Amino acid sequence: MAPHDSSSLFSVSFDEPLLPAMPIPQFLRFGSDDAHYRCSQSPMPGLRLLVISYAPDWIVTLVLAAVFFALDKVNGFKREFSVSDTSLRHPFAEHERVPDPALYCIAIVAPLVLQWVIDLLTIRSWWDAHSSALGVILGLSITGAVTQFTKITVGRPRPDVISRCNPAPGTVDPPFGLSSVSICNQSDISKLRDGFRSFPSGHSSLSFAGLGFLSFYLAGKMHLFDKRGHAPKAWIALTPLSGAALVAISRTMDYRHHWHDVLVGSILGLVTAYFAYRQYYPPLQSEFSHRPYAPRSRDADDVLPVHAHRPPSAGGVYSGVNLGESRRSEGGIYSDHMDQDEEHVELNGTVRKGGPGPLTDVWNDGGDAGVVDEDTLHR
Repeated sequence: MAPHDSSSLFSVSFDEPLLPAMPIPQFLRFGSDDAHYRCSQSPMPGLRLLVISYAPDWIVTLVLAAVFFALDKVNGFKREFSVSDTSLRHPFAEHERVPDPALYCIAIVAPLVLQWVIDLLTIRSWWDAHSSALGVILGLSITGAVTQFTKITVGRPRPDVISRCNPAPGTVDPPFGLSSVSICNQSDISKLRDGFRSFPSGHSSLSFAGLGFLSFYLAGKMHLFDKRGHAPKAWIALTPLSGAALVAISRTMDYRHHWHDVLVGSILGLVTAYFAYRQYYPPLQSEFSHRPYAPRSRDADDVLPVHAHRPPSAGGVYSGVNLGESRRSEGGIYSDHMDQDEEHVELNGTVRKGGPGPLTDVWNDGGDAGVVDEDTLHR
């Protein structure tokens, strides 16, 4: 069977004039088990449906971002401390190594811009640009909201809290007890309030959320886990995480956080980044790791450069069968059009070499050089 040409599935031509918008005769349908979506409308209604179907995603991310900034003004819990605790007597750094504006550029602007550049250099899909932007902002919003909520409820003192507190000379802890914020003579309320928000580190969590998403994005585009091994790919994918680690380390150098705060914040950001990445992208070991998931709207096929899900033929190349006309087997795998030969049998003592062909061919051809995994089939 001749290989199926999938190049048309990943590009959109705007040379032809768009048809006039027509009324939409049906309600939006979110999600489906169908493997192939057809668009019976003109491109403009399909595009309109697509935008509307992802409006809740953007609303949630923006609301979470607003929560992040709003919680910063909340007068949270302030834990008691000991004025004789040497871990809290570090000097207050007037100039941080990574101030807030620099953090926003590193954690938010840099991943967004770099992902769009990478998309332009590889698959050139505006749907991928949308998915990567939505994913990274979702990860940052969740991380920021969780970080701020934890900060104001835990109320852990920073390593420089006594310097911020500015207690009277000779102040000591009460007998058999600890000191509270009432001993402080700090006139700057925001400075004192921030002194009890050490856990977890916001710089660490946000930098790992943004740059961590970029790292996963790079790994997917390069097929880092293609069972072949490639040291330069690994270093490229880990470079954003190195930048996030430097930001996190700088917080201990400025005495803004204890090492526990930095460690927990880094883990929180990295885990949330992967969670957000998997909402819109397949697993990193997938043959389609360089492509975002197809949109949820049924009527987006004629306006989006997305991959169709096709089973492999005998030669390992997709046969181009319309899965909308096929049937699922009892095991949940599309089997009506699958070749039932022994191509998947591995020789004793060996394993079949996995992964796609050259990356340029994968990006141009949509990854049709290998066998699609079951997770991608069911998406």
